[in-house]
Amino acid sequence: MLGKCITNVRNNVPLVHNITNYVTVNDVANVLLACGGSPIMSDEPDDVEDITTICGGLNINIGTLNKRSIEGMFLAGKKANELGHVVLLDPVGAGASALRTNTAVKLMDEVKFDVIRGNISEIKTLALGSGTTKGVDADVADAVTEESLDSAVAFVKELAAKTGSIIAITGAIDLIADSERCFVIRNGRPEMGKITGTGCQLSGMMTGFLVANPENKLEAAAAAVCTMGLAGEIGWSRMQEGDGNSTYRNRIIDAIFNMDEETLDNGAKFEIR
Repeated sequence: MLGKCITNVRNNVPLVHNITNYVTVNDVANVLLACGGSPIMSDEPDDVEDITTICGGLNINIGTLNKRSIEGMFLAGKKANELGHVVLLDPVGAGASALRTNTAVKLMDEVKFDVIRGNISEIKTLALGSGTTKGVDADVADAVTEESLDSAVAFVKELAAKTGSIIAITGAIDLIADSERCFVIRNGRPEMGKITGTGCQLSGMMTGFLVANPENKLEAAAAAVCTMGLAGEIGWSRMQEGDGNSTYRNRIIDAIFNMDEETLDNGAKFEIR
């Protein structure tokens, strides 16, 4: 079911414009290449509209904000909307500072996003105007658990209806929802949290998946999440004595590079609610 989405990425080679986190920009580019897409990075206001014009999708990540890049985000987002391109928002650290929260909220007001992807703390901050985000990691009190799953599914569907965007909450249990359906995904490894930027990488890859699967955006978003989680499982299974988080990062990227339709369909762990 979901495996066809990665085949479409490899066949279509979607070009994705990333205004993303300086900490992870190289890994975002490499993951896009690994899944079959093509990355461009630009946040200069005088450059972003032209770059967005030649791409099929725009990934906006607020992880390392400055006044110049914020201006670039609004210019690129509005140009992408004008052109009918896929646009994704990754509100990294929303709730940790007024600048991050206010920038994300204003972007949501002025730019139409196909997907908003973050951890539960970031998404709750945007939805409710409150949160206890600690840096860029989800507050454990906000974690989606089996006990809180029903209420979390209802929350993401309601937010999707309110925003008109697919809502993707990633964590130990991932929730990918529009107003009617929610993919509950259980792929991944807890050790992925020891690598900087797996969420940033996923946002870039997810944008590519949506560009390549325009008729099935919810499935495409879910397929990207399953691909990243399954790559974390495969990469971890190949760790050797003496390997650490740097090696694990590379093994995840390699697993994405080698991912195919059959591997994804056989390894994806999800239900639809």
